[in-house]
Amino acid sequence: MTFLPPVIADVFVVAFGLLVGSFLNVCIHRLPLKQSIAFPSSRCPRCGHVLAWYENVPLLSYAVLRGRCYQCAAPISIRYPIVEALTGGLFLWHWWVFGPSALFAVRLAFGCALLVLFAIDLEHQILPDVITLPGIAVGLVCSVLLPPGPLMSVLGIVAGGGILWLIAEVWFRVRRVEAMGFGDVKMLAMVGAFLGVKLVGLVFVLSSIVGGVVAVVLLAFRRADMATKVPFGTMIAAATLVASLYGDAIVAWYASFFAGS
Repeated sequence: MTFLPPVIADVFVVAFGLLVGSFLNVCIHRLPLKQSIAFPSSRCPRCGHVLAWYENVPLLSYAVLRGRCYQCAAPISIRYPIVEALTGGLFLWHWWVFGPSALFAVRLAFGCALLVLFAIDLEHQILPDVITLPGIAVGLVCSVLLPPGPLMSVLGIVAGGGILWLIAEVWFRVRRVEAMGFGDVKMLAMVGAFLGVKLVGLVFVLSSIVGGVVAVVLLAFRRADMATKVPFGTMIAAATLVASLYGDAIVAWYASFFAGS
């Protein structure tokens, strides 16, 4: 799309992102239920009404239907237009950062997987293996031709999965309480496969900071106690998106403070 005026190219990118966002909603709804994401066609979970194409137009259909099923008037979750809008923004954001390149396609697909994991973990506190395990393999294969390179990818897998596994193991032996699920371990290993060992460390630091802040806020407002589990996968997803787009610049900025010492 480099031959198109920038504004027109941006519109095409966002429009395609909205369509993909509609599919991501299907993944977010069905994967926790262990249902096929291909069949059957989209339908109302309450009455089974099969959606016509005009009821499936991203953002517009939700607005026209006023957030309710056309057949039974059951409310439609606000998550649907939010995910569609976020995906459109995700597409445009990656387009601006990477431009028309192979890295754009890989990091964008990775970003879409992160969005699905973010939403599922936030709602169900699970991170489906059907995303994380193939994601590790895909990230490693892509690293053969693209950054971070195969060696950094392998080290990222080991470091990413190893960090959380070690923390969980130590915490369990000391407190006899599971600190986190192995879904988090596999997710951070996937992050390492795509971003490499250098950026997986950044992701761990950023997600830990965000998770700590969220936990303190919840405790302060008495919405949680010390035994409450915070969906750490959502924190990993948000931190990973930042690292995927700007991680090298952040690491270089941080290293510059020690360059003269």
